[in-house]
Amino acid sequence: MPLALIFAAVADERDGIATEPPVDVEARAAGWTLEGTLVAVVEGGELVGSIHVERSRHGFADVGMAIARDWRGRGVGSALLAAAIEWARERGLHKLSLSVFPHNAAAIALYKKFGFVEEGRRVKQLRRSSGELWDVVDMGLLL
Repeated sequence: MPLALIFAAVADERDGIATEPPVDVEARAAGWTLEGTLVAVVEGGELVGSIHVERSRHGFADVGMAIARDWRGRGVGSALLAAAIEWARERGLHKLSLSVFPHNAAAIALYKKFGFVEEGRRVKQLRRSSGELWDVVDMGLLL
């Protein structure tokens, strides 16, 4: 499954990432940057997940991850996060940051497993297409 299609499928779930459908897959794919993008590919060449590390000029990076539903809980997120941390360290970054919805217990547990700590909560930060306002939890990892 191409990277933009995985992103669109995760967006369709409406609860794991900030983006909601409809996702313009072609526009998303055209705007994707390869720098800092790591992918998970399984036997047979199927793309099942990605993580993007967006470097800032200030020595830290923001992280975003998407994993195909059928591949969650099978180590894909751990492998991607470990690779992203290594990638960031190799480039001399001092910190990784991310935001996660507070109801995404599996993602929060994964991030904590790798040493990320909660740094704050932005209350009613994102307006969903339903009109609901959702909090986000900010997490960080000093490298």
